[in-house]
Amino acid sequence: MTETIENAGNPESAGDGAFASPADVERRLGEARYLADEAIATTVFLAQALGKPLLVEGPAGVGKTELAKAVAAATGAELIRLQCYEGLDEARALYEFNYKKQLLAIQAAPADRAWQETHDDIFSEEFLLERPLLAAIRRSTPTVLLIDEADKADVEVEGMLLEILSDFQVTIPELGTVSAVRRPFVLITSNAARELSEALKRRCLYLHLDYPAPERERDIVLAQVPGVEAELAEQLVRTVGTLRALEIKKAPSIAETVDWARTLLALGLDELDEAAVARTLGVVLKHASDQERAVKELGLRG
Repeated sequence: MTETIENAGNPESAGDGAFASPADVERRLGEARYLADEAIATTVFLAQALGKPLLVEGPAGVGKTELAKAVAAATGAELIRLQCYEGLDEARALYEFNYKKQLLAIQAAPADRAWQETHDDIFSEEFLLERPLLAAIRRSTPTVLLIDEADKADVEVEGMLLEILSDFQVTIPELGTVSAVRRPFVLITSNAARELSEALKRRCLYLHLDYPAPERERDIVLAQVPGVEAELAEQLVRTVGTLRALEIKKAPSIAETVDWARTLLALGLDELDEAAVARTLGVVLKHASDQERAVKELGLRG
């Protein structure tokens, strides 16, 4: 499990950082170098205005995680990320106690001290280890909680999320109930590797992201890669579109299109000709079989 806390929006209580309208969302995300269309801007605005979690679903590499980062950056909030994976449990997602520190405290306790007193001490705030979900609930400042790739976690994790997303509170038996002072803006991503429960979906607004139209992806490249020429960006996007249409293991993501543009600039290339594609194909295709198929289908000299 990866927990990261970065500078980055909050929903209903983001204060001065709150979005004023869908148009405001589109403008401010654009300033954070995330080009949002009307559907994205409207859904993000409504998630904030209604205080609802936002479930963003779509294939890998279409900008779901980047949307959370952009919302955080645009609203000046703290970004807390829970990276989901198979085997994720409450101790890694919510909280746990520092068992090593507890053991040391028990060993250091006077022999004549009552056990209940020692017990109360070692299950206090001092020994509590915050994990992403608890950290987001306890923040009093604007926060974006990113629950990334929720479809990779076990079904049991959804039960834990249901309580948190319904009431924005957590019950810690030793300490009591912790309720959110300020609700975070919650964004959940899924690659649709498995179907998320209807109960979880009912608590969320829903947004589906797919690979953008060529014109939109070209604009993304131009926004993300200062110095790239529009003609080269168009060549890149056309070639990436061709690669995505092939029967390959992993289609190039938007981020990889951007990386390809940066690669060509670093090499001093201003044209994506056959030689340039052959030299740099590994930037966008990460499987040998995919590269072999691309070389064959594009008629490159392997």
